[in-house]
Amino acid sequence: MMKGKLITFEGIDGSGKTTIAKILHSKIEKSIFTTEPTDSWLGKSVKKALEEKRDAITIAFLFLADRNEHIKEIKKWLNEGKIVICDRFIDSTFAYQKEHIKMDGVEEWLDWLHKPFFIKPDITFLLVIEPRKAIERIKDRKLIVYEDEKFLEKVQENYLEIAKKEKDRIVIIDAEKSKEEVVEECYKILRARNII
Repeated sequence: MMKGKLITFEGIDGSGKTTIAKILHSKIEKSIFTTEPTDSWLGKSVKKALEEKRDAITIAFLFLADRNEHIKEIKKWLNEGKIVICDRFIDSTFAYQKEHIKMDGVEEWLDWLHKPFFIKPDITFLLVIEPRKAIERIKDRKLIVYEDEKFLEKVQENYLEIAKKEKDRIVIIDAEKSKEEVVEECYKILRARNII
């Protein structure tokens, strides 16, 4: 039984999840902030493959390798009693890769690949925003393969589908509110559920 807690943040690019996750990390004692793709050479390979618009299955395997190594670290932190706040985790893979990999049974395939090493977050905050507004927020960033309005609409629908199946774990948050309101809402939920 792991002593710590795993909190994950999900949402389309521009939903504000990284900002919110970092603010919560600064407010929660004994917390660790981490992200996927990671800053390791594997994570950098994922980013490079995305920038170079590599084949979707190649990208999926790189994400998987990065996550396998990342989960080893997360388990170590959890065993030390830390609260781990992760910006993107497994739900991103399902929400994005379902649109990116043109293959029958892609969800079942991804699920099977993760089974040997996957750990389930204690809670996941899904930040939901109108894709047009999300793109407006990130327009000054160097765009990658995923940052297109129609694509992000589909990805967000996939996220909402996952949330329906995982009601106990996934909490939907209106990301169009101010960041202060979003942080306060997340913080209250974490307190109410005895996660912090």
